Amino acid sequence: MTGLIQTAFAQDNPVKFQEEVDQIVSDTPVPPGDIYLFTGSSSVRMWKDIGSYFPEVTVVNTGFGGSQTFELLHYAQELIIRYHPHKVFIYEGDNDLASGKTPVAILKTMQKLVGKLQAELPETEIVLISPKPSPSRWQLKEEYETLNRLLEVYADKTGGVSYVNVWDVALNSEGKPKPELFLQDSLHMTKLGYDGWAEMLAPHIP
Repeated sequence: MTGLIQTAFAQDNPVKFQEEVDQIVSDTPVPPGDIYLFTGSSSVRMWKDIGSYFPEVTVVNTGFGGSQTFELLHYAQELIIRYHPHKVFIYEGDNDLASGKTPVAILKTMQKLVGKLQAELPETEIVLISPKPSPSRWQLKEEYETLNRLLEVYADKTGGVSYVNVWDVALNSEGKPKPELFLQDSLHMTKLGYDGWAEMLAPHIP
């Protein structure tokens, strides 16, 4: 297993998303007013109608690929900082765990990302969205729960940072992922899944 993880880490190369990020920058101009920016991996990228959930604010979605935290850190200038958002909602960690990274390693990268954002955007509020449960990655349940605890504690101890739990809302009475919330790939979400996210995120949006 160690050899597999080392191989995965050796293949870490954020520039593989350069073309997609360039397209996002080209297609997503900076709008006027207070911006509520959502970014992170494909669960954000695929939330195409996110603006319809929060029509009272200006929403920008810069989710990209199947990204990991270190890749968002690499593209923070293009995908977050250039927009000078009022709030930024970050969803990362899901693909990090699937790649073999440990919860502690992911937290350290998230801390670097938050530190960079707070240095560049001291007035911006940061909201960390917990990695969600999904049937296809249920074998990593304990790692997910550990990462979510770490992110929650970190947010509680860090000024200007909040944490939103979208893990519990996706579980049924038996404590397993609700199948109706997921597409056929058992990883990405249906509209019902995003309905649950919107309910948990709503208190962070006026």
